[in-house]
Amino acid sequence: MADGFRERLARQVAGITPWDEQEAAHLAETLAWIDSGAPLHRADAPDVPDPHLVAYTVVMDPDGRLLLVDHRKAGLWLPSGGHVEPGEEVWQTVERECQEELHMAARPGPVAGRRPFFATATRTRGAHPHTDVSLWFLLEADTVTSYDEGEFAGIRWLSPREVLDEPAGRLDPHMHRFTAKLIDAVGA
Repeated sequence: MADGFRERLARQVAGITPWDEQEAAHLAETLAWIDSGAPLHRADAPDVPDPHLVAYTVVMDPDGRLLLVDHRKAGLWLPSGGHVEPGEEVWQTVERECQEELHMAARPGPVAGRRPFFATATRTRGAHPHTDVSLWFLLEADTVTSYDEGEFAGIRWLSPREVLDEPAGRLDPHMHRFTAKLIDAVGA
């Protein structure tokens, strides 16, 4: 891309330290996808092109609890977030999605700042399966008092240990791995 987005995105992805072999594989797959010249942004909902770029926002409160949302369409408890729009930097997506979905300003957390902390390439479920290439950002907030009730049936704050106790089938397929990486990073 002439504006350098692809190069900036590749630097962000390359800057993520993989936690395990699966994340290392997802990072390599993501860097190859970026380098291929393939389209990066979703052009037509829900699945064109396949794959496309997503930003997840994992919000942590002062007690170290993580915010998960009951996503109506996915039928899973997930971090909030959304698709990176053309002309938008990934951090701008984080800021926009926090306002739209959680009605709050994005506040970078101390673990990774404005950099992605985790990356996944995940095949979605449902009527239109496709691959979301997701960069996971760790944010901080004292509380979340309102959210997009059209998109989410509810929200929950869970300690990292409570997240790990949740059945994997109720969460994003990589939520347990993200949480284990976070526990390792903060020494919890």
